[in-house]
Amino acid sequence: MRVALKYICEDVDRHGNVRCYVRAPGKRKVRIRALPGTPEFMEEYQAAIATAAEAPLRQAAEAKRGSFRYLCIRYYSSATYKALDISTRNWQRRALDEIAQDHGSKQVATMQARHVRRLRDAKAETPAAANQRLKALRALFSWATEAEETTVNPTLGVKKLKYRSDGHHTWTNDEIQKYYERHPLGSQARLALDLLRFTTGRREDAPRLGRQHTRDGRVRFRQAKNEHRNPVDIDIPLHPALAESIAAAKAVSNMTFLITEFGKPFTANGFGNKFKDWCRQAGLPHCSAHGIRKATLTALAEAGATPHEIMAVGGHRSLEEVERYTKAVSRKKTADTAMQKLQRG
Repeated sequence: MRVALKYICEDVDRHGNVRCYVRAPGKRKVRIRALPGTPEFMEEYQAAIATAAEAPLRQAAEAKRGSFRYLCIRYYSSATYKALDISTRNWQRRALDEIAQDHGSKQVATMQARHVRRLRDAKAETPAAANQRLKALRALFSWATEAEETTVNPTLGVKKLKYRSDGHHTWTNDEIQKYYERHPLGSQARLALDLLRFTTGRREDAPRLGRQHTRDGRVRFRQAKNEHRNPVDIDIPLHPALAESIAAAKAVSNMTFLITEFGKPFTANGFGNKFKDWCRQAGLPHCSAHGIRKATLTALAEAGATPHEIMAVGGHRSLEEVERYTKAVSRKKTADTAMQKLQRG
């Protein structure tokens, strides 16, 4: 299977096997060992592209030992950074490189907590982005102090900005039905929603699912989130509605149910963008892939599922993570009971 991606090249070894590489101009080529057309292939491809993009920064930083940019480059090449999921590496690097654009030449040894607060507060208008910037800096200096790259950690004592947020909008039943009306059974858009809804998968999970994950009446897959550090394996019954949606879609790929218009698997970002398009087509621009996960977990709580049952379906690691769903339902039921007593009185 030939792959039309930027910087992809191929050669044939002495045994007649075709090998795929990423070869950016002026950079050494990086081999991709996964099978072309699979999600694993795209992950290796994205990692190779990121590595190629780091090279100019690394070369520029070598002459500025001790600078913030130099420390970032050392972090990017560390085993700690490489062990992170690709999505985590990407947002950390975006945040750190943004800082390095203005402060890359400054010496880390002179950096203090007040400087970190200023960097955080520079994005105060978007508190989530401000806190993510702080989180990236904490990761950088946590590694740097342990690796003895620096003796200072200016992030200590710097707190996140407090703000109120309900997170992603939780889909309502009416919104789900509205989406179904716009995207009928048999469409990729409908299958995408059903994969999210009946597996509680995230946008990183849905585009990776294929027939190999649905066997013997069950859905089995490893969640993409933290799969390289704290993997969570999901093993749940195949919901009849999802089975019907899969059969109706007649997917042409053996590896993934969802494919792009070019016949290739979606990346996580690509799927997220496409799903937003499908939502907009249904008149639901405020809805997202993660909101479906929240809707299913909420429905489980309303149906009387225990916290441990919700954990098993959603892949949560602690009861605290699912309490938001069970507590909300408990308050609603308690309020209903209280008002019934008032009516009887």
